[in-house]
Amino acid sequence: MITIIVGTNRRKSEAGNFAKKYYDLLTTQGQTVNFLHLKDVDTSVYNPDMYDNTLHHDLLKIQEDWLIPTNKFVFVIPEYNGGMPGALKMFVDAISINERPATFEGKKAAIVGVASGRAGNLRGMEHLTGVLNYLGTIVLPNRQPFSSIYKLLDKAGNITDDSTIEVIKKHVEQIIKF
Repeated sequence: MITIIVGTNRRKSEAGNFAKKYYDLLTTQGQTVNFLHLKDVDTSVYNPDMYDNTLHHDLLKIQEDWLIPTNKFVFVIPEYNGGMPGALKMFVDAISINERPATFEGKKAAIVGVASGRAGNLRGMEHLTGVLNYLGTIVLPNRQPFSSIYKLLDKAGNITDDSTIEVIKKHVEQIIKF
């Protein structure tokens, strides 16, 4: 099982469009895929009680139903202020309080960075790699950046650039083999 996590809580996120393309390609390859967009996680679940090992029941359900059973993660993360979104860091911090080994240790992750600028969120991908490695997750060496994303999408948010679609297809093949 593969779980795709869109690492932002922004409602209209281009990262979600890239994640949908990964979802489509993975499912057409016969993979079982969960799709979690952080915009669908109520921010009230992050409260001071979580630091007393009291995980909110909504997060506990996500962890038990999707994260613990998964073998691989695909994180699609937009660039926020030269790094990864705070919503993703808060989510990982909260989830890692409960059943951390079962959720992260020995599992594999692919990281996809998207940005309107030139670097494709290289710094954000590097930061997330460090966090995941700390949690015992093995990160696919090919962290895939996508730069100038507005040139790659049509007005409906569909990826229209053929070379980008080919890069995603090759990355999906690597994720499956990983």
